[in-house]
Amino acid sequence: MVKAVINCNIFDYETYKENQYIRFDKDILEVGSMENFEKKDNEEIIDFKGKLIMPGFVNGHTHIYSTFARGMSVEFNPKSFSDILKQLWWKLDSKIDLEITYYSSLISGIELIKNGITSVIDHHASGISIKGTLNELKKGLSDEIGIRGIFCFETSDRFDVDECIQENSEFLKNSSEKYAGMFGLHASLSLSNETLKKVSENLNGAPIHIHVAESIEDEEDSINKYGKRVVERLEEFNLLTKNSILSHCVHIDKKEAEIMSKYDIYVALNPTSNMNNAVGLPNYKLLKEKGINTIVGNDGLGYNITREYLNLYFTQKYRYNNPLFFNFEDLKRNIDNVYNLVGEMLGIKLGRIKGGYKADMISFEYKPFTPIDESNILGHVFFGIWDNLDVADTIVNGEFLMKDREVKFEVEKIYNEAKKIAENLWRKL
Repeated sequence: MVKAVINCNIFDYETYKENQYIRFDKDILEVGSMENFEKKDNEEIIDFKGKLIMPGFVNGHTHIYSTFARGMSVEFNPKSFSDILKQLWWKLDSKIDLEITYYSSLISGIELIKNGITSVIDHHASGISIKGTLNELKKGLSDEIGIRGIFCFETSDRFDVDECIQENSEFLKNSSEKYAGMFGLHASLSLSNETLKKVSENLNGAPIHIHVAESIEDEEDSINKYGKRVVERLEEFNLLTKNSILSHCVHIDKKEAEIMSKYDIYVALNPTSNMNNAVGLPNYKLLKEKGINTIVGNDGLGYNITREYLNLYFTQKYRYNNPLFFNFEDLKRNIDNVYNLVGEMLGIKLGRIKGGYKADMISFEYKPFTPIDESNILGHVFFGIWDNLDVADTIVNGEFLMKDREVKFEVEKIYNEAKKIAENLWRKL
């Protein structure tokens, strides 16, 4: 059924309009002023009573497998980033099976909806089960919850490499407007030349999704073992394919940036995770100077992507000791980039509230106490809405997944089952 949201204000990073209506099914069909609104037969009318509507958020790099880490207690006394991996994340992912993967996707889907995220790019790892895990993610997150997802399995020498390659290759064969695949790789420090050669032989032009130079140890390991830096290794094996995502890139140098600038790839920035792991902050100035596309993710650290927008904005100013560096135009560029990337991979149009774009939208009950217009709307959104995120409605593909803060799924039932699964997982650890 066609729906019409009336009496709303619209901001889509391009334009701001007040007192509007939006008519949509799976796609946005029509946008206009309430002065011109006329109800049509057999359409559902929803009065938003002045709510602000924006495009749904996209998380450009996350780890759904980390869902059950919340509250988990393990022996943890890291002296390096490698220790963090070994003492926490590799310990966790080694015990993940298909059931844990499925419930991680359900829980994540609900939490993402609450935070206004309508699409995610996920990077998965699970040691007990490799084959079939990406379909479990798709089933829970995209088929049942309804969020769009780009999925991959992180190939690593820690796992059965042939199974990793097969899982990525099989999932890449199918896609829809709701889901697609990438070819997942963990990081240079856990990938031998033999493994990279195997991946290259099976890639068939697919985009890769890999951690790059998240810590200095990744670069040191590559130099010590192979006599070259991480990005040089990736180029050597022809892995810098179109739309690939290189996550973090905190410790790349100018030569690596120059190599990356030759390819149509993206760098996923994850500032909060970088600070949490004490590995440094991304060199956005270098990436920008070299014309490298950047997007924003959260590396699996919670579900609120606006925290990443705020932290990226503030930390880049601090990094360069310049209050004018990394402005709202930089922020909008990162947001538009991830809409363009996911849109291209799914074959749809995302990120604007206008005809022909997918009806992936979120709303906020925002009552400004200072003047608001097209010249300062992003300042209101950044300092007034994202600073205290409270999403009222989340719509994906024209369907209300959350309406007036009520999620449409059996949240209590799913969460109660998830607690049992988490307890069993923790016992294994």
